[in-house]
Amino acid sequence: MNKTELIQAVAAKAELDKKTADKAVNAIVSAISDALAAGEKVQLIGFGTFEVREKAEKLARNPRTGENVTVPARKVPTFKVSTQLKSAVNND
Repeated sequence: MNKTELIQAVAAKAELDKKTADKAVNAIVSAISDALAAGEKVQLIGFGTFEVREKAEKLARNPRTGENVTVPARKVPTFKVSTQLKSAVNND
């Protein structure tokens, strides 16, 4: 499912017009992105948790040249699935 299909599904499930559903989906994505950028955790009960984790600097190897390269420290957004969502996907 891509974003357009998600907007159509939200419009159908919430009985909204597509324009309103588009605004809602974009607002949710924006709010989650803003919270993560601010270092906050976003927890959606029954769905999962979005958070930012720190990755340490590490040494890697360029496969083409074999040269060692330092990968700088960085922040990475992650998502941890809730047990309810896992159960729904596995039909438990």
